[in-house]
Amino acid sequence: MQRAIPFSVLELALLKKEDTAADAYRRSLELARHAENQGYKRFWLAEHHNMPWVGSSAPTILMGYIAQGTRRIRVGSGGIMLPNHSPLVVAEQIGTLESLYPGRIDLGFGRAPGTDQRTAASLRRGRLETVQEFPQDLEELQGYFSEENLDSPVRAFPAEGLPVPFYLLGSSMDSARLAAAKAMPYVFASHFAPTYFQQAASYYRRHFRAYSPGSRPYLIACINVVAAESQNEAEFLNSSFYQMALGIIRGRSVPLAAPVASMDALWTAQEAAAIRHMTTYSFVGDFDRVKNGLAAFVREHRPDELMISSSIYDQEKRLTSYALAAQAIQSLSGSLQPKV
Repeated sequence: MQRAIPFSVLELALLKKEDTAADAYRRSLELARHAENQGYKRFWLAEHHNMPWVGSSAPTILMGYIAQGTRRIRVGSGGIMLPNHSPLVVAEQIGTLESLYPGRIDLGFGRAPGTDQRTAASLRRGRLETVQEFPQDLEELQGYFSEENLDSPVRAFPAEGLPVPFYLLGSSMDSARLAAAKAMPYVFASHFAPTYFQQAASYYRRHFRAYSPGSRPYLIACINVVAAESQNEAEFLNSSFYQMALGIIRGRSVPLAAPVASMDALWTAQEAAAIRHMTTYSFVGDFDRVKNGLAAFVREHRPDELMISSSIYDQEKRLTSYALAAQAIQSLSGSLQPKV
C-alpha cells in the first residue's frame, strides 16, 4: 500500500480590517494547536515586509511563540529570505530556537525579497546586490551549523553542531538547480507561482547530487486548500483569497476580506484569468472534491509532502477546512498507485 504522505501548514498571520497584529498571532497559535491535533507535521511562518495586513514579518520570533504554545509539531520558517539578513544572525536565532525546542525546528530559506524593491533596499541598507550573493550566503550559513567550523574566527553560538534541517524554497528553475546541487529538500511555491512547478520538480529529481548514502530528493509542494461541508460553501469561502490575490495583481495590500457571493463585480475577465492561473494548484470544495483533487495531484506530481495554505476569513471555518484537508490526505494512502 502507498505510504501516507505527510502534510503541513504554511501561515502568513493575515489581518482583517478590524484586527491588530496580536489578533492575527492568536489565531495563528490556535491554528497551530489545531493542526498538531489533526496530524500535521510542520507549521511554517512566512516572511513578508511592509505589508500592513500580513503579520508574519519576523518569522523567527513567531516561531518561538508557536513552539512555546504547542508540544510536538515541527515549527519552521517558510521562509527566511536570506538576502535580507546576516547569515550569522540567522544561525544564532535558529540555533537559539533549536536549543529551546530541540528536534522541532526547521530552517526554510529563500532568495526572494518578500517585499517591494524600495523596502528591500531598506532591509539591505541599499545593497540590493545581496541577492546575487545568495549561494555564498547559504554556504556561510551552513558553515555556522557545522562542527567543522571550530577553528573559524567567527562562530555562531549556540548553532554550532545542532542538527537543524535546511529546506530551500523557490519558484523558479534557479532554485531547483541550487537545491539539486546542494542535495537539499526543495519547497516549491506552487500555491501562487505554478508556472515552473513541473519543470523545476523534474529537474530537481533528475539532477539531485547525493553526497551521502541514502540521500534522496525530497520535494514539498505548497498548495491552497479550502474545504467545507458543501461545494457552494467552499467556493464562497475561497472568495476571500481571490480578493487578496486581486489586491496583489493591482499592486495593493488589502486586508483579509469577508467572502462574497460573486467576484464578477470586483474583477475584470483578464484579472480573473490571471488569478485563476496563479491559483492553479488550489483545491476548493467539499470533502470528496478535495480528496479527489489531491489524489490526482499526488499521482501526477509525486510530491514527498504537501504544505497547505488557507486564506479563510472566519477562523472556525478555517479550522474546519484544515481538519477536512487532513482527513482527505490521510484517506489517500489506499487510493494511490506506488511511486515509480
